[in-house]
Amino acid sequence: MQKRQLGNSGLEVSAIGLGCMGLTFGYGPATDKAEAIKLIRAAYERGVTLFDTAEAYGQVNEEMVGEAVAPFRDQIVIATKFGFKDGNAAAGLDSRPERIRIVVEQSLKRLKTDYIDLFYQHRVDPNVPMEDVAGAVRDLIQEGKVKYFGMCEAGVKAIRDAHSVQPLSALQSEYSMFTREPEQVIIPTLEELGIGFIPFSPLGKGFLTGKIDGNTAFAEGDVRNSLPRFADEARQANHNLVTLIGEVAKRKQATPAQIALAWLLAKKPWIAPIPGTTKLHRLEENVGGATVELTSADLQEIADVLAKVPVQGERYTAAMMKSINR
Repeated sequence: MQKRQLGNSGLEVSAIGLGCMGLTFGYGPATDKAEAIKLIRAAYERGVTLFDTAEAYGQVNEEMVGEAVAPFRDQIVIATKFGFKDGNAAAGLDSRPERIRIVVEQSLKRLKTDYIDLFYQHRVDPNVPMEDVAGAVRDLIQEGKVKYFGMCEAGVKAIRDAHSVQPLSALQSEYSMFTREPEQVIIPTLEELGIGFIPFSPLGKGFLTGKIDGNTAFAEGDVRNSLPRFADEARQANHNLVTLIGEVAKRKQATPAQIALAWLLAKKPWIAPIPGTTKLHRLEENVGGATVELTSADLQEIADVLAKVPVQGERYTAAMMKSINR
């Protein structure tokens, strides 16, 4: 597995990480803990060194990650997050410095570690000055409890304000062939400031695998049941994009998912996507995306496809979009 430097911070991670949210949260029933630990360890054996969790995914998520990586803790990067009231996204935002301190202590305990590699603000809190948020994380870095500071779904002003107090190492936002909005102003800002980019949902919440169509039924509790982009009509329209990407994949002797990941990796050398999965064969497929090399001709063909086939439906509901800082 190739390694990548996240901007100018000195933080190095595997080209493809593992998003651990879906093991317990957001996509239906939770994975059995023993199976989840086995999957995380299998990822490490295949070269993955970035493991992404959060307080908001439930305490079992951090506990599971901590237990799984314990045998090789000093060889990997744990990323976790703060920013919601009592760790519950539905309860609203809370990035007060005193709350950040509570979260870091709880996360350290759950993760069974004495430091967090990458500590993200999960969502920008408009009620707390950014200098207070970044200042609190700066203090934790000085105390050795945190190594690097990150933000999720932050807009340009918030990024600049935070970076001026405590340099940011990474921004995490949704970015894929399905969601290209960061290309407009976010990616140029990150490049200017020397900040790495961690795309979540790099496979379009599974759509870019080519395994979802108009007949697919999602489990109870799966967030995709409520997302406009996964409504029946939008799903049928968006399948056209996946079909065209599949044609590129056949020529490259790869899968659509691997093409989607290789496309992200080709964008910038400081981008490291974190696809999530609960299945070993999907993990192996995703890791294989790092070995697919797209030529300039391939990238132009994909660009032409993306220009011709607009994605139907918003990525989130209107209520969910309100927490995105743009």
